[in-house]
Amino acid sequence: ARYNHGTVLLEQGRADEDWAEHEFGRVEFADGRLRERLLTLTRDFHAQPLAPIPQACGGEPAKIKAAYRFLSNPNVDLDTLLNSHIEATAGRMRAHPVVLAAQDTTSLNYHTHPATRGPGPINTHTDGTRGLKLHDTVAFTPEGIPLGVIDAQCRAREPIGTEAKRTRYPVEETEALRWIASYVQTARLQALLPETRVVSVADREADIYALFEEAQRTPDGPDLLIRANRSRARRVEAGDEIPLLWDHLATLPEAGALTLHIPGKGGRKARTANLVVRHAPVTLRPPRGHPGTALRVWAVQAVEPAPPPRIEAVEWLLLTTVEVEDFAQAAERLSWYGVRWSIEIFHRTLKSGCRIEDRRLAHADTLQACLALDMVVAWRVLYLTRVGRETPDLPCSVFFEEPEWKALCAYHYKTSTPPANPPTLASAMRMVAKIGGFLGRKGDGHPGATVLWRGLDKLAFITDTFRLFHPALPAGP
Repeated sequence: ARYNHGTVLLEQGRADEDWAEHEFGRVEFADGRLRERLLTLTRDFHAQPLAPIPQACGGEPAKIKAAYRFLSNPNVDLDTLLNSHIEATAGRMRAHPVVLAAQDTTSLNYHTHPATRGPGPINTHTDGTRGLKLHDTVAFTPEGIPLGVIDAQCRAREPIGTEAKRTRYPVEETEALRWIASYVQTARLQALLPETRVVSVADREADIYALFEEAQRTPDGPDLLIRANRSRARRVEAGDEIPLLWDHLATLPEAGALTLHIPGKGGRKARTANLVVRHAPVTLRPPRGHPGTALRVWAVQAVEPAPPPRIEAVEWLLLTTVEVEDFAQAAERLSWYGVRWSIEIFHRTLKSGCRIEDRRLAHADTLQACLALDMVVAWRVLYLTRVGRETPDLPCSVFFEEPEWKALCAYHYKTSTPPANPPTLASAMRMVAKIGGFLGRKGDGHPGATVLWRGLDKLAFITDTFRLFHPALPAGP
């Protein structure tokens, strides 16, 4: 059954009017004032996602001082703050038969902040760039709607030698552990959601034999959907032979064909690729020197047999613990993997929309506390983007307070008398996006996260001014 986002949003709006309370209300502090400061900061960050902390706090000295004091409090850290949001995310996941838990790693660059203590190297030894490595997992529906963050691992790297030396360490002592740790956290949520099938999705960097072994040791845990890494030289059992995985798939008959639209990027033009699909159950042999046993999984390959001249062919080879018995299931697994790119959009929203890399804070631990707030704000902006497309006829009051949507309409229509009833979510989104620079021409499609966070940032000032001339309106959270 398709998830009804409209019903859930309306019920949530009636149950608790403050979204910050819904996401962070379960955080437990010995001092109740910390909880109130957390909710205030979250609302301020969401109202002006592009603003530095002093500007988000309205330039009030006492409020700015309280914000920095809160973020530097030893009882305030990434895990403590996110646990409440993760619990709220689990509640949203419960309403879906299938949830895709996409995990990925991104670098947070703080090289231009030499006064910040604690960051480590994020690139090569010769590069010298300093920052933090964030490995996070975000839950998505198969349609790509983000449900929230379910895991976040953030740390400063320590140099451990050259890449050649690094490969000799066991998996427990290398950065590969982050993929397994994310899977373990996802498994904890899966245990609470028996009616939901959770699938851990990751790119080629997660093609680690130990990760598949962890899934095998967790029979009731999440499934895996991993893009195979050709450099791993995976071998499979095929009768009396042990061919390479890619060579074995090439011998199989075609199961069907798909058409894939590839959007333009940089100097690359948009195009359409015709893909041939093959699939089969395979038995993976453990890597050389690995003490493990063979693993049974399904392989799905989509390859472009005839790419245009001087264009690299599209090729995906996916390994999954989810059964693939026919072409329809193979096509569905490919579409699931396509959702993985949504976490890269989430990272872009976090960096460009919430400006997490521009935070001026004294220590890496303080940055991580601030990161928790920014991650939830980035999720909500992305959530608004996608839900507005899925349920455009909802009243915008499910996301905007009365002063916000009235100020938005008054500004958009250039009138001092706003409408009595809220516009639809789709209409409000386009109004916000146009404030952020969206042209709204016939061929422009739906507004994206970039123009939305710019518009939300400006809407905060518009709403503040609107309230001055309409003091009778409720203040709202």
